[in-house]
Amino acid sequence: MKTRTESDFIGTKEIPADALYGIHTARALENFNLTGRPVNRELVKAYGWVKLACAQINRELGYFKDDEKAGAIERACHEMASGFLADWVLVDALQGGAGTSTNMNVNEVIANRALQILEKEPGNYDAISPLDDINLHQSTNDTYPTALKLAAIFLLRKLEQAVLGLQEAFQQKEKEFAHIVKIGRTQLQDAVLTTLGREMAAYAEAFNRDRWRIYKCEERLRVINLGGTAIGSGLGAPRQFIFRATDRLRELTNTSLARAENLMENTQNADVFVEVSGILKACATNLIKVSNDLRLLSSGPDAGFGEINLPPVQAGSSIMPGKVNPVIPETVIQASMQVISNDQLITQAAMSGNLELNPFLPAIADALLASLQLLENAASALHHKCVKGMTANTDKCREHVLGSTAIITALIAKLGYETCSQLAREAKNQQKTIRSVVLEKELMSKTEFDALILPETVNKLGF
Repeated sequence: MKTRTESDFIGTKEIPADALYGIHTARALENFNLTGRPVNRELVKAYGWVKLACAQINRELGYFKDDEKAGAIERACHEMASGFLADWVLVDALQGGAGTSTNMNVNEVIANRALQILEKEPGNYDAISPLDDINLHQSTNDTYPTALKLAAIFLLRKLEQAVLGLQEAFQQKEKEFAHIVKIGRTQLQDAVLTTLGREMAAYAEAFNRDRWRIYKCEERLRVINLGGTAIGSGLGAPRQFIFRATDRLRELTNTSLARAENLMENTQNADVFVEVSGILKACATNLIKVSNDLRLLSSGPDAGFGEINLPPVQAGSSIMPGKVNPVIPETVIQASMQVISNDQLITQAAMSGNLELNPFLPAIADALLASLQLLENAASALHHKCVKGMTANTDKCREHVLGSTAIITALIAKLGYETCSQLAREAKNQQKTIRSVVLEKELMSKTEFDALILPETVNKLGF
């Protein structure tokens, strides 16, 4: 294999001749092999936008005298922002140095790709340098958290749409199931009557709340420290670059990014990621709760609740013929559990920063972006592969209603609590329905009783 020789502060190293990465990436590949997977692709693409904004401002301020060189750098940045160069960012997701290895991997790839565009060999850093050109007026400590916030904003927008789709799917089921009266349960015991549509409406409202919270998360992430360089003091960067870089990044990405008033504070602290992760954890808890409800309501189908039918997506057993499991809710629950675990990691990493920098941003980035993608995929799967095709077992719901003592609560207003308690006990002892006992005792007419289990009556707020 042909190689080229590159050098750094530590010494020299042989790099594959056609590789778009360089010596800093090569050392990181040797030092960090923890997860066996590279940094999140969305972080890499966001980094491309950050580098593009910086390159454009440096060009406009006169730091790139050669227009052809500047154009090649900007084109390479565009390619990274579009995802075309992501496969060359190889460093491990977890790494020491607060993300320096990621920043240098990005710098080297952009520099070498720009060299290719100029029809020069990779590694010709006298022409285009990863440090003196691509990283000009920047630091890992301002570009990495900026790229992370930008990547999170992009993923939040996707997640919001996925949760909206799930909300609307439950709203559709609310309409479809509005006429189906069923048993409402508390502590898994028969309680009072409700409708299946009303249950679906409750799920829709929970995800509506999640959608709104996720939408508001962008406000937490929009303030960035680009231009702050090493510790937020702007050391090594011209004032015009500091003031203009964030504006350009906002224009390029169609986001509401704003430069932090206190760049040093914004460089030190990672609490905004904890706040956003908490919102994601809340969404995960709703996904788990609703998914468990769907599993329970569809249980059986013969010896369980069996009130709804989830779409069969695969055979459920290698030994029990005909068994179909609620695999979509189950996988959604597992994804949500991972999000809750990630929240704990993000909390610990954020609180472990020291003085002017948090060195554990790679762990925060890996966990936060993974959580966003997990929740998007989970909400989309629950929507399209489960809720959308869900049907109601109307006969089973009515069977439960007529065979349960849950209807007794609706009689209290007319018959009183003590009488209703006696009726419930008598129906249970004689293995009769509440309806038959009430009609036998002529406490109500058939018409009056049947009116109690109409959807309109069940859904009425109060009496």
